[in-house]
Amino acid sequence: MFAERLKNAMQGAGYDVRSSVLEREFNLRYWGKPITYQAVRRWLRGDSIPSQEKLQVLASWLAIDPHQLRYGGERQASINEPSAVWEVSSSSEERRLLALYRSLPSEQRKIVHEVMETFAKAYSK
Repeated sequence: MFAERLKNAMQGAGYDVRSSVLEREFNLRYWGKPITYQAVRRWLRGDSIPSQEKLQVLASWLAIDPHQLRYGGERQASINEPSAVWEVSSSSEERRLLALYRSLPSEQRKIVHEVMETFAKAYSK
């Protein structure tokens, strides 16, 4: 049933229900290790369900409640806390660098990530 809810959420958000679309859009929003085409294909076929962390990213992207995406139906009761706003406007140079980073193969992204972490540690106070 998760696969059907994911497909419906993608359609509702105006996206084609294709593994390649899901892989691209998810990886644009997820800051962890990029998800593979095969993994998102398993999500869409109903062979597996993403971890809670990944489910949160999916739900945020598709503008659907995470509980509803995972379990369906209406959410029974919840603690209603405002979400933290972490958006920071970025310059065109930052957006360009991010686009370049996202276009790299995953192995090269790992190297860039490690280099950035090294610089951040070296220059942190």
